[in-house]
Amino acid sequence: MNQPTSKAELRQQLIAARRALSATDKAAADARIVAKLLSWLLDHQVRVLGAYLAIPGEPDLSALYDALPTHGITLAMPVVLERQQPLVFVAWRPGDPVAKDASGTVAPSARGEYLQPDAVLAPCIGYTAQNLRLGFGGGYFDRTLAQSPRPRAIGIAYAFAKVSFASEAHDIPLDVILTD
Repeated sequence: MNQPTSKAELRQQLIAARRALSATDKAAADARIVAKLLSWLLDHQVRVLGAYLAIPGEPDLSALYDALPTHGITLAMPVVLERQQPLVFVAWRPGDPVAKDASGTVAPSARGEYLQPDAVLAPCIGYTAQNLRLGFGGGYFDRTLAQSPRPRAIGIAYAFAKVSFASEAHDIPLDVILTD
């Protein structure tokens, strides 16, 4: 991988690397992430998990989402109500309806009671040894993690996405990064 000169270039290179994964390799990597994540959630007694609906290329955790109710874990998905604001989380189950939210991202369309997750999953385009996350640059996870009470933050990434980049004042380290 060429040494990128900006976060934007780094994003492009890492997204291209994700797209280059074969369907078989991606499915195997996703299964390894799901197994590690379920173990982590049970070890840390998480009861409400803030998760994400995967976009193409991101680790697909749908197998985990199907299994959570059997472990007494409530699944909550993020919703952007307004740009430049933190995420809110609402209960969601696989198969529940979704629609685009204020950021244009797919989110639950039913907006019942907001939940306070014990832990949130943050999909990472890239990540550093210091547990800094490289996302799409919208700042939603950083704003969410800056709130109190702060949920435990779990980065979800492919191992090849470990990179180096300079932190910025708004960057908040995640508690742990789980990879394949």
